[in-house]
Amino acid sequence: MDKVLYLAMSGARENMRSQQAHANNLANATTTGFKADFAQARAMQVEGDGFNSRVYAMAERPGTNMSSGTLMQTGRSMDVAIDGDGWIATIDADGNEAYTRQGELQINSLNQLVTHSGDQVMGNGGIPITLPPFEQLEIGGDGTITIRPAGDAASELAILDRIKLVNPDAGELFKGVDGMMHTGNNQPLLPDANVKIRSGFLESSNVNSISELTSVIDLARQFEMQVKMMKTAEENSSAATQILSLQ
Repeated sequence: MDKVLYLAMSGARENMRSQQAHANNLANATTTGFKADFAQARAMQVEGDGFNSRVYAMAERPGTNMSSGTLMQTGRSMDVAIDGDGWIATIDADGNEAYTRQGELQINSLNQLVTHSGDQVMGNGGIPITLPPFEQLEIGGDGTITIRPAGDAASELAILDRIKLVNPDAGELFKGVDGMMHTGNNQPLLPDANVKIRSGFLESSNVNSISELTSVIDLARQFEMQVKMMKTAEENSSAATQILSLQ
């Protein structure tokens, strides 16, 4: 009975882990530039004495769906979306370079260019972008930031900096617990001049809400089945104990 109970318990545990992945995707269905996590189950052999055929399923997140979302026009000059492949370089909470496609840019209290999450945007020179007081700001297709400084004439434009845009090889980035993309060794990537952005647009999440909701419901039913199996194992154990007590 302990083997049945163990398999049912481990199955319920892995169902919960899979459900967390799908629920997180569903919760970020409207998050700008969000990339959905894949979730799968694979057979794992039970360690210890017994036959090699004894296996159970283990849930895991093998990777991230890197497909692009839909571009949504906003008309806001500080909204940018990657046109095709590529990523915007930022600085994460640990001071390492991280990458995102969340292009809803803002200016914080220190006049630094940051993402909607507050992460500083990197310039091509390898330092965060800081903006002086300005009357107008435009971001070009190559990430070049052009401003009209405060108090200057309308014809007085200045190129301030250029957003660092990168395009790593497939499999070079992984999603961290902060939701940002990172390299395996936290080494900064080189800028790629071929990456283009579109100003006045934002990229939607690539989450398929219907698929994720269906997966959550299906996993909930599987969890209920595992709980019923544990209850059955308990009832069988109690019945066996009663039979043995009659002898």
